[in-house]
Amino acid sequence: MSRAGCGLDKKWVKPGEDPGSDPSASQDAGVSPETSLLCTFRKDTHSDKVYLAGREYFGEDGRTFKMRLVEKIKQQLRSDPTLHPETQCPSAQAEFCRRATEAALGKNCKAVLENRVLSVHTPAFSDAVRLGAELLRHWFDVSSAWDGPVYLSFPCDDSLAATFQAAGFHDIRHYYYWDDEQKDVCLEKFLVDLQEAPERSVVLLPACGHYPTGAALSHNQWVMIAQLFLRRGLLPFLLLPTPALGFGDLGRDAWPVWYFASQGMELLCAQSFSHCFGLYDEAVSHLLCVLKHNSVLSAPHSQADKLTQSLWTRVSGGGARVVSTILSNPAHLVEWQGELKHIVERCLLIRQLLREKLRLLGSPGWDHVTQQSGLYCCLGLNGQQVDYLSNRRHVYVLPHGCINVSAINSHNLEYIAESIHAATTSL
Repeated sequence: MSRAGCGLDKKWVKPGEDPGSDPSASQDAGVSPETSLLCTFRKDTHSDKVYLAGREYFGEDGRTFKMRLVEKIKQQLRSDPTLHPETQCPSAQAEFCRRATEAALGKNCKAVLENRVLSVHTPAFSDAVRLGAELLRHWFDVSSAWDGPVYLSFPCDDSLAATFQAAGFHDIRHYYYWDDEQKDVCLEKFLVDLQEAPERSVVLLPACGHYPTGAALSHNQWVMIAQLFLRRGLLPFLLLPTPALGFGDLGRDAWPVWYFASQGMELLCAQSFSHCFGLYDEAVSHLLCVLKHNSVLSAPHSQADKLTQSLWTRVSGGGARVVSTILSNPAHLVEWQGELKHIVERCLLIRQLLREKLRLLGSPGWDHVTQQSGLYCCLGLNGQQVDYLSNRRHVYVLPHGCINVSAINSHNLEYIAESIHAATTSL
């Protein structure tokens, strides 16, 4: 993977690469940028400090958002004497898995109709990824474990590499995803890196809500990627950390998962429902595996049962009941989609307002901010500008100015825009 292809600077250094003369690179080795940034923010005593690197959806008041419908259903479930929210009964778990599978693959997916899908309820999104990694290590094609390398996007969620390493994968590589100059996905290098990947490589693909850049692929680009996977014999492991926050529709954000399955490919997919249902107090996630033949489904199903018992003691049923209750009730579904629409529209409005504020300040070149959607956005700043924001303006962003747009509100928008303008014009 060539660093020059996507204009990466020393703030994002490929794992195993020489950090060069940047003293902070060796100082913070082993610590994720997000963790280091949060620690620095908490120590900052400035009254105007702003943290734009969080992962949750924040409302206009700056607090983690809670959906009215979700809170109402939680109360109903708590008041039902026949239910025990802290536990998960088999029928409730089966209903959640069915609804989660439909959200990713649709009701009429051939793999679902042919009973070729393994579906497992997991606690957190990282647990879904870990279970998928463990299944690959302990089972593949019934008789052998997956032995190819694992490819992650560059940049990506820092926890992904650690998750696969914990599952016993040590050959972890990266493919280019974000291009600083284009301020978008660098598709050409993306395809070149995967074209060179060995057969039987596992490739983690952001189906939506890529963290930390927020950059998304078009349907046509996904078709090109799927064709490459078929030619090269690669295994897709798709990630849906923030489904429905891109377009306000679960099916639309999960389109890449459906398309890969429609091409007859085996795949894994990790889903989280915490963001789109505001269930941050009770993580709700899901892993699905699409197989080529239902005759081999029993082996990974049995292995998944054993692995879940060793990875976590139990899965709380409260959050899963909320999700399945909403997705199975037409009236609830309409109300939930209404609240979701508000979230998506607010994120889009914040992007538009930020771009307009920067334009009025005389800072051009911010169209990429509104060309993407979803919770995350990459401003495309260099290392000096990122440091200026935190050290001089007390505005904390991830490398290259990757931010959570929902953390911007009417109270801090002007200050943030002025800070970005100052950083980009003075350095």
